[in-house]
Amino acid sequence: MPVNRKICTLQQLLTLREHYRSLGRTVVHCHGCFDVVHPGHIHHLQHARSLGDVLIVSVSSDAHVNKGVSRPLIPDDLRASSLAALECVDLVYLNDYPTAVELLEQLKPDIYVKGREYETSADPRFLKERDTVITHGGEVFFTSGDVVYSSTALIGALTDTGAFQREKVHRFIQQHQITPDRIQHRIEQFRKLKVVVIGDYILDRYHFCEATGIAGESPMMSLRSLGQQSYDGGAAIIARHAAALGAQTTLITALSKDPDAHQVLFRLQAEHIQVHTSDHRKQLVTKNRYLVDDHKVFKLDEGSTAPLDSRREKLLADRILETAEGASCVIFADFGYGMITPGLLDRVMSRLRESVPVLTADVSGKQSNLLRFRKVDLLCPTEREVREALNDFSSGIGAVVSELLRTTEVPASLITLGKQGLVACQWPRRTWEASDGRLSTEYLPALCTHAPDPLGAGDALLAAASLALSSGASLSESALIGSLAAACEVQQIGNIPVTPDLLIDAFLQLVPPPETLSKVA
Repeated sequence: MPVNRKICTLQQLLTLREHYRSLGRTVVHCHGCFDVVHPGHIHHLQHARSLGDVLIVSVSSDAHVNKGVSRPLIPDDLRASSLAALECVDLVYLNDYPTAVELLEQLKPDIYVKGREYETSADPRFLKERDTVITHGGEVFFTSGDVVYSSTALIGALTDTGAFQREKVHRFIQQHQITPDRIQHRIEQFRKLKVVVIGDYILDRYHFCEATGIAGESPMMSLRSLGQQSYDGGAAIIARHAAALGAQTTLITALSKDPDAHQVLFRLQAEHIQVHTSDHRKQLVTKNRYLVDDHKVFKLDEGSTAPLDSRREKLLADRILETAEGASCVIFADFGYGMITPGLLDRVMSRLRESVPVLTADVSGKQSNLLRFRKVDLLCPTEREVREALNDFSSGIGAVVSELLRTTEVPASLITLGKQGLVACQWPRRTWEASDGRLSTEYLPALCTHAPDPLGAGDALLAAASLALSSGASLSESALIGSLAAACEVQQIGNIPVTPDLLIDAFLQLVPPPETLSKVA
């Protein structure tokens, strides 16, 4: 059978399964990542095929491969094609479920084959697979394991996997037909947007130091100050990104009455950002970071959580609703310092949902609560923030995000994975009430391999992705534009607003030469 006809959709796979059952054929099923197909894989599959009449192989999609940074090395469609090219394999399915269990429930194979290492395994994921097969009348077999190889070990032996990551980015760009002209046009649309940013203000102060040795009175590092620089952080840098990218921007935040706060207002207003503030804070939240060369030695935080009282909560809610009239997008940024309270969200969310086309949100810090942001259009948390919000540190990323989006009734999210990049997740038809309960996921590697200062990457991504989504971009295009902004941000020390020129230049560095694109196609 031709390779392309071996790769099935779920419906095709289940239809063929029923056909084989009606003919009395024995269906054998294998499941795995198959990142770099090696002799051990081939022996495993050949042995599995010998146990029955039809061999079906399911391949974990990129978003559900939890093997660390840069994995999988090979994109899922190419892994599926490689398996389909093997003579012993009859059908291949690219499995977008978090585990094999969901597929086994529907496929009900006669025989399920795992490697010898699973024969005495107590891994709860495998035990659930085994129990599912047996419940539906199937059997579980184990291959001999006499040809031992490991994709993880083989990939670990490679000294440079950057070319594989660049190939994934190129494929992402081509798959979604994203061109420089398209990026340019999308950024031009930002100038038509009215954006409101709501959240805590944080002053990020960098103290540049020289290490002079060990102090004489005790074994501690001795530093000599070389100077300092203050940067707007928290919701303020998100507003500055939005304004620098061309949007008409308003920031609603909380400031104190000290001199630093006056300087903040001066800077923001100089960049044509309208600012509305609550005056309930007694001290400006300041995060002091001490750097030696490009290395952050330690951080000292000033300012405590100061929640709004009920009177100020109502006043601020009224100001938010008034300011958001005619807005294209409202961005919430909860850093856990009391600006965004449950009462404030109760007062504004339903009315904003009725009048504002796009609502987005992100959180940071132990005091923030991701689950408060119900029925927004996009959440942009880190994987760790999602796991902490749901207290789930063991499930696959797809399962965790599915639970997050169901709990919050949100249709889409961009889950950042640090140096690993991000996963764009959304329900079919952009609704959390997906008919088949399956989440669509797409992986995009990090676009910057060298990050002198990772501070602010998530803020840049949230701002740029929110603007892109508000201008009519798809989630995939919004993910790329957000990732470009994050890549620009982390290459600078401190919070510096990202401009259209920086975004376009960053994209042009990603676009492969025309001859490379034709080969990928």
